[in-house]
Amino acid sequence: MSFKRAWTPLRHQMFRDVWIAAMASNVGTWMQSVGASWLMTTLSVSPLMVALVQTASSLPNFLVSLPAGAIADIVDRRRMLLVTQTWMLVAAALLGFLSMAGWVGPWWLLALTFALGLGAAANGPAWQAMIPDLVPHEELPAAVALNSVQFNIARAIGPALAGLVLAATSSGIVFLVNAVSFLAVIVVLWRQKAMPRRHPKSQHRVWAAMREGLRYVMESHELRTVLIRQGTFVVVASALWSLLPVVAASELHGSAMGYGILLGCLGAGAVAGAALLAPLRANYSADWVAVTGTLMFAAATAALAMLRSFGILAIAMIIGGAAWMTTMSTFNVFAQTSAPGWVKARALAVYLLMFQASLAIGSTIWGAVAEHESVRSSLLLSSAALVAGLAVTLRWPLKHNVVEEQTHVHHRS
Repeated sequence: MSFKRAWTPLRHQMFRDVWIAAMASNVGTWMQSVGASWLMTTLSVSPLMVALVQTASSLPNFLVSLPAGAIADIVDRRRMLLVTQTWMLVAAALLGFLSMAGWVGPWWLLALTFALGLGAAANGPAWQAMIPDLVPHEELPAAVALNSVQFNIARAIGPALAGLVLAATSSGIVFLVNAVSFLAVIVVLWRQKAMPRRHPKSQHRVWAAMREGLRYVMESHELRTVLIRQGTFVVVASALWSLLPVVAASELHGSAMGYGILLGCLGAGAVAGAALLAPLRANYSADWVAVTGTLMFAAATAALAMLRSFGILAIAMIIGGAAWMTTMSTFNVFAQTSAPGWVKARALAVYLLMFQASLAIGSTIWGAVAEHESVRSSLLLSSAALVAGLAVTLRWPLKHNVVEEQTHVHHRS
């Protein structure tokens, strides 16, 4: 895939409108993440409580990802996304108003972060499954990569913007900005036509649809492979994401702006990694890209544990962001192309559930390790475990024949 072809999905107006609106919304989401994590550092000195902000955001996927995926394969995905986006707008606005009134303690913050996570978990499968409806099949890998690009551009902009807003105002304003950002997606979805439901025969009860989707995932060697590979990586790699605010606040004696800059460096690195994806895919195997990304992320995690120079850490976070992007995008494209349209939302719901569950479990584990040992020990252990976890690659390589697998499993169902 050439650099020029990597941007071809943006020629399609529906995809372009959704892409721009999603970027605006994700800027707000990353501002929310910075505001919530930083607010918790001011409400509690416990590393575990700070890590639980990440857990509260990820845990809702245990409850709603699977039924959300089943519903997204049955109903008009556009209407479903309008409901989930409105839910997140209301939750963010409520958190903003309560924060400005001074009524938010640690547990209220976790509860409303959990409510936002519920909306995101319900939104995820329909959003992922919507992408193939917006572009031709041959442009799907580029569209998936571009979806990651907009997310990571937002990741580069949002944290730094949050740092500026926090320095000038308060977390409550950050949460209200996030609430307003959901309006961009709502307006674009409202103007779009209904999304096609490609397989009418799957329009049956939600529980039956869930069982059908789970059966497909269990029978698909390709999806089992990517779930194991992704889950192993994310559980271990979550230490950096969950403990970065603790390092910024305590170890570096920094400010919300400093934390935002470090997160922004992760996002900037991810954007740079996205630019490298096309030539990497053209010249190297998916396993090579994933393994290299894992080793780079392990190095960035070790740097966060050992280094205390803000400038050098910023460079390390850029490297970490590029590594995260190349690894996760490799898994994402593999999952997207391993499931046919009739069960795509349900298969991707399982994929997203595994991602968020791994993030929630990993954040809790590494927060507990930091609580009982030290933040540095937790990060160094994570770095070592990332390298050790590469043994999974030997047992579960990323190889598939999409057409044969999809035809075989669809026939059996």
